[in-house]
Parts: sequence; structure tokens; C-alpha cells
Amino acid sequence: MNTFEELGVIPEIRQAIEELGFENPMPVQAEVIPQLLSQKRDIIALAQTGTGKTAAFGIPVIQKTDISLVSPQTVILCPTRELCLQIAGDLTDFSTYVEDIKILPVYGGSSIESQIRTLKRGVHIIVATPGRLIDLINRKTVSLKHVHTIVLDEADEMLNMGFSESIDEILSSVPENRSMLLFSATMPKEIEKITRKYMNDPVEITIGRKNEGAQNVRHLYYMVHAKDKYLALKRIVDYYPNIYGIVFCRTRKETQEIADKLMQDGYDADALHGDLSQVQRDYVMSKYRNHNLQILVATDVAARGLDVDDVTHIINYGLPDDYEVYTHRSGRTGRAGKTGTSISIIHIKEKGKITQIEKLIHKQFEKRSIPKGDLICEKQLFNFVDKIEKVKVNEEEIDRLLPSIFRKLEWLGKEDIIKRIVSLEFNRLIEYYKQAEDIYEPEERSSKGRREDTWTDRTSRRQKGGGVVQPEKGYARLFINIGKMDGVNPATLMGFINEHVKGKVPVGRIDLMKNFSFFEIPEELASKVVKSFRGMYIEDRKLVVEVSRDENKPQKEKRQFYESFEGKKKKKHKQKR
Repeated sequence: MNTFEELGVIPEIRQAIEELGFENPMPVQAEVIPQLLSQKRDIIALAQTGTGKTAAFGIPVIQKTDISLVSPQTVILCPTRELCLQIAGDLTDFSTYVEDIKILPVYGGSSIESQIRTLKRGVHIIVATPGRLIDLINRKTVSLKHVHTIVLDEADEMLNMGFSESIDEILSSVPENRSMLLFSATMPKEIEKITRKYMNDPVEITIGRKNEGAQNVRHLYYMVHAKDKYLALKRIVDYYPNIYGIVFCRTRKETQEIADKLMQDGYDADALHGDLSQVQRDYVMSKYRNHNLQILVATDVAARGLDVDDVTHIINYGLPDDYEVYTHRSGRTGRAGKTGTSISIIHIKEKGKITQIEKLIHKQFEKRSIPKGDLICEKQLFNFVDKIEKVKVNEEEIDRLLPSIFRKLEWLGKEDIIKRIVSLEFNRLIEYYKQAEDIYEPEERSSKGRREDTWTDRTSRRQKGGGVVQPEKGYARLFINIGKMDGVNPATLMGFINEHVKGKVPVGRIDLMKNFSFFEIPEELASKVVKSFRGMYIEDRKLVVEVSRDENKPQKEKRQFYESFEGKKKKKHKQKR
């Protein structure tokens, strides 16, 4: 069957879906719609998100609704408020030309009184989260005695969220002779229990293979040391200039921390997790859907119900323990016939998880090396040039301004103008990657990686300087008592220096240690920089910046700091006594 008309869809619905851009049925629609329209039966549909599931069950339930009976006839259960609103919105769009049909989303976090008032006026289709529907049932404000179809959308997600008992309670409130549709991306044992308990000889429709990832998604992984993960994330994001992606983190705390770091580093990013209020969640999701965010950093639970078709990349900031969760994550890209990329940033202990996930999704991961700075800059520059080539010029609006602009720039040649435009856009990025060290895989570091190169270079400079690392000619080497443990990287250290010292400070070589760092600046600026940081404190810790003459200084400074810290503790203890 190649058309919706051949599937038996009525003209009123066909008109609406054609206006929405539906041309031919997607595989899951071609399989499910005829089954639902032709007879009452139970169906299990295994398909990834983004394969057209909503239309597969939405079109038949609208068509089978008896408009004259103003009572709930279909109940659609889904795991989150966001998905609830999404489904209700889609069904409303599909039924634009079906007169008098009433569709109501009911969910927590919104006024239950207004939902009750709408139910009293009468509805035909209810789209609900389990908790709110049970609340309405217990208040006796909704009757399900006329329900002929019940749909469980993203059933595996609902079970993962602990809705098993709620689903049992709801299913016990609907007639036994109803049809039941169960849509799921994966088929865990809990789903099999529901099918045995509540479904009668169900038809199983599988789009692809069970638990398989979306067909048009590539799977890549980068292996780095755990401490390099954030720097690797930045490089990956920079390597894909037009990325519109979701970064998945394991915890709420990690999610917020990564989002904050990305925002501080100038990326259009924000966080989505369970500690946000509903208003905050709606605001973040609205920004993301409207492409005002390039990167959404989210937990798995918070991202459920986020239905966006044009996500280009999923980035796993570490792999989930439940491998089926990976299937859900990667299924959020490569939707609606588009291609997508699922990227995992892992450390060496997670290598075994890659093999297990490959078996689950029946696909091979591609191993990649973290992009080097010069390659990233080149890719960003060519992307910028491509945008300049394709930009649409509004001749009418700028015509009157062009003569003045031409006069202003007439002393510059074409090459000079191009260089200045590119420099204006990319100086910061180029400067960052000029200073940044390459990131190597864990197994490479011991033989040919960063540490060996750095220490070889440093040793030769020590030998020339009698045990002290000598700065480049014309530069002074400064010590500062903050390091990697303080979250410092080359970019943040350069920003910190330029934030607190008047005028632009060209920073040369940077050596980051655990609790301290060295950086090189022009000799003539050394006293100015030292003076700018004099008397400054960071969280009750005195900041020390001075010209480095003794490479053993860090150990002395660290010992003095801890002695001072212990002294403060003893003093406080005495005062309490």
C-alpha cells in the first residue's frame, strides 16, 4: 500500500495530513493503520521514536471516534508531560477537518480543576500521564466505561520510570473488550509481562529488528582520559559547526555543571534536568525547539518526551549502565528520514560497553581520534566561508548604506577585507587552539603522547637553565597557585589573566599542574601582571602570582598553604571550646 487512501484513511484526515506535509505512509503507519481500522485487536508495535508512531495510532483512533457519543473512547498513556502535549497537539492537527472532535491532554504540573471542567463538558480522546489520570479516576471525575481503545506510547520508558502499578490500575478501569496498542522502542521483560497479562493474542509488528537502533544513525566513539572528557566534548562540538544536538549526562549535578561550563565558554547551551521547575523546563525546551539553543545538556529522564525531528547529533558524556537507554538516546537523531550521528565519549574502562551495545543494536561503532586544533579551525573557517557564499543579500535595505561603507573601506584591498572579516570572527578560536594541547587516547599517552613530549621539552630547557625551566626569548615565566584541581585549562587561565589585567596580555606557553601552573608573558608585562593579582583571594585562599625562579617553589608554596589551612582549623576549634 503506497497511499493513505489505499490504507482506508477518510478524506477529512487525508486533507489535514497532506497540508502537514505527509505524502506517503511510513512503514509503521502502513503496518498499523489497516490493522486498527479493519478490526478490534491488540497490537504490539516495536519501532524507534521518530518513525511516525503518533500518526500510526492517531489517525485510526480519530477515524473510529463516534462524535455523537461525548465520552472518552480512547485513552493514550505516555510517560511525560511534554510527550502528552506533543501527542495531543499532533492529534489536533490530524483532526483539523473532523468536526466537533474533542481531544484533552491531562498531566501533572497543571491545574487539575481546569482539566476537570473540560472533562465535564465532554471529550472523546484523552492523552494522559498515568499519575494524573489515576488522580482523576479516584476523584470520580472521569468515566472510562466507553473506552474501546487504549494506547501505551513509549511503554518501556513508562516502566523505566516506575509506572507499572499505575498502568495496572488504569487498565483495570477500562472495559475488558477494548483494543490495546503497545508502542515501544525496546522489548524488555516487563513489557512481555504486560502483554501476557492484558493483551489477547496480540499482533506483533516490528520495524527493523527488536531493540535495534535507527537505521540512518552512525555510531562513533572517542576514547579519552576521564579528566579530558570536557575538553574532548568542546573539540567535538567545535568540529561540527552546524551541530544541533543533545548531550546526555548521568546525573543532574553533572548535567548542570557541563551546561554551565559550555555557557561560560561561549556556547549556546542550557541544561534540562529534574531539579528545574516546570516553568524553567518549558522555557529551556521552547528555546531548544526554536533553535535558540545549539546544545541541550540533559538527563535521560528529563529528555523523555522531547520530540524534535532535526537533531543532528547525540553526544553521550559517558555510556549508560542500561544499554537499552542508549537505544533511546541515539533514536533522538536520524528521525523523519534524516541522517544523524550518535557520539560517545568514553574512558578505557567503558570499552566493554561498546561491544555489548553493538550486539544490542546490530551495528558497529566507528572509533575516532579527538580532532586536532588546526583541523577544527580549518573546518570552522570553511563553514563560515560557505555561509558568506550562501547568505541572502537584502539589496533594497543596504543599497543606501553601501556608498558610505565603500568610502570607509576603499583604502583596503579585497584580500585585506577578507582577512579582517575572518579574523574578527575567529581570532578567539584560533588563539585557543594555538595554546591548547592535543588530547590523546589513554593507550597512546604512555608511548608517544602529550606527557612524554612535554617532559622531554621541559627537560631540555631545564638543562640549559641549570634546573630552572627557561622561558622563550623575550618572555618571563610566571608561577600561579591554581591548577587542574581548580578546574583550570589553558583557555580559562588566559581568560582569567585578561579579565584581571588591564589591556590585552599575550600569553605564551602554559604548563598546567595539579595544584599550580606556569605561564609565559612578554617580559615588559611581568611586573604589571604580578601587581594586578597582589592581595587577591579565591575562596579564602590567597592568590600567589610571581616570576618563577625556583622550580621547587610550588612544593614550598603548597606546604605553606596547608600549614596555614591547618592553623586556621586549630584556631576555630579553640574558639568553639
